[in-house]
Amino acid sequence: MPLIDYANPHRFQRLAAWMIPLLGVTAATLIVLGIATGWAAPADYQQGEMVKVMYIHVPFAWLSLGGYTVMAISALGTLVWRHPLADVSGKAAAQVGAVFCFLCLVTGSLWGRPTWGTYWDWDPRLTSVLVLFLLYLGVIALWRAFDDPLRAGRAAAILALIGFINVPIVKFSVDWWNSIHQRSSVSRLGAPTIDPSMLYPLLISAAGFFVLFLVLHMALMRNELLRRRARTLRILQAAEAER
Repeated sequence: MPLIDYANPHRFQRLAAWMIPLLGVTAATLIVLGIATGWAAPADYQQGEMVKVMYIHVPFAWLSLGGYTVMAISALGTLVWRHPLADVSGKAAAQVGAVFCFLCLVTGSLWGRPTWGTYWDWDPRLTSVLVLFLLYLGVIALWRAFDDPLRAGRAAAILALIGFINVPIVKFSVDWWNSIHQRSSVSRLGAPTIDPSMLYPLLISAAGFFVLFLVLHMALMRNELLRRRARTLRILQAAEAER
């Protein structure tokens, strides 16, 4: 069956019903394996054991950007391609992405206290991630401001697309401005500068959190489709009662 056929909400529901449990087990396995192997890795010569926050903070950071990218692509699907599941995907991505972005800020603050001597600094990277979190909240607020899902989806999609300009700002803020945040050690031209004993657990953990993002995203999409179906049935029942 072509992938486009899963644009049908009913087919998506059937796909999600068996994929969510399978991916959930996969996510849990990878996350536990990544964190366990990371915990067994040697401590950093400067940051000591505190560097092990990296195994959850970095995946949260990557998925904060990834989640907003999914939301922006979904916004294009809503406004341009009129994809039947695009606004459902965008709403789900906003909720999951906001949680990951919040956890990124919290774990970053905990990591920053012993490293920088403070929980928070109005640094370009930290500030742009905070703006990203506020954009997530703004999109969620727009979804809740309208009773009509179609109007809410269009309004949220417009804000999501406008706010996407912040994604490259977050990514390149440490290169464009003087930042206390360290530069990328993994996603850079040439070989990563992080030791393999830390790199491999980080990548395993990141893969696990990526699969977890997919699980939560699909589960929220499924719930939203069920909610909309129930809303439609209530409207039809009310119309029948008025006859």
